[in-house]
Amino acid sequence: MQNTSVEMALMDPEEREMVEYIWNMIPDQDRQSMTPDDVLMILDEMDNYLESKGLLEYDETTGEATYLEGDVDETEQLEYVRQALARDQRTITGVQIQLVMDAEMQYGIEQGYYEEE
Repeated sequence: MQNTSVEMALMDPEEREMVEYIWNMIPDQDRQSMTPDDVLMILDEMDNYLESKGLLEYDETTGEATYLEGDVDETEQLEYVRQALARDQRTITGVQIQLVMDAEMQYGIEQGYYEEE
C-alpha cells in the first residue's frame, strides 16, 4: 500500500497497520475505485458516529480517544458514514463502506479490542 496523503504519512505505526490490514481485506474489484485515504475517511466517520452516540470521548489535552462500552447499530452507523461521504462528494458505495466496517471489526477481534459474539 502506498501512502497517498500527508494524513496517511503522519499516522502512527499502529494506525498505519490497521489501515493496511483493512485495505488488504478489501477485494481487488472494490479497491479499484478506492484509495487508502477512503479507508481512513470511513474510519474517521465511524468514530464520528460513535462520538455522536456518546460511545467515544476525546481528551482535548492529550488527543487520546476512549471508546466506551455500548451497543452500536451497524445499519445506522453505515447510513451515517454513507451520508457523511456523500456530503463530501465521495463516490464510495455502501458495499465498500460495509467492507471497511467488516474488516475493521475483524482487525479489532484479532487485536483483542472486540470480543466475538
